[in-house]
Amino acid sequence: MESDWRQNLVTTSDGIAQLLRDTRRIAVLGIKTEAQAGQPAFYVPEYLHNAGLDVVPVPVYYPDATRILGKPVYRRVADVPGPVDMVNVFRRSEDVAPHVDDILAAKPKAVWMQSGIRNEQAAQRFAEAGIKVVQDRCLMVEHRRVAR
Repeated sequence: MESDWRQNLVTTSDGIAQLLRDTRRIAVLGIKTEAQAGQPAFYVPEYLHNAGLDVVPVPVYYPDATRILGKPVYRRVADVPGPVDMVNVFRRSEDVAPHVDDILAAKPKAVWMQSGIRNEQAAQRFAEAGIKVVQDRCLMVEHRRVAR
């Protein structure tokens, strides 16, 4: 019997807490630079970095940026050396699709689409590949909740 990919869609508080306990290294797709410090795509990864997680910057723009949060920048998730526990996505819902193959190539354990980001087709492709998926939730908010 084929496994049901829907079991990889993480929607419960317990499921999210377990996912976060298993996460140490997060590639942040769409991270902003220090110059955009007031935007969630910078301050959420900054929070995670300060909380002790290994944050790997994967900006979509900012071609001149070589380091963000003091860490080297990668242009594709698949180019990040070593294993990635989670890809934290800061892209508009309609802009997630072009990144699906890149993310799949990196074989992360999980993909987390930030608040307001939901792409059912992408979520299904990740889930079918055995990757846990969270949509439309803030990683910083959930991490703070779990870390208590």
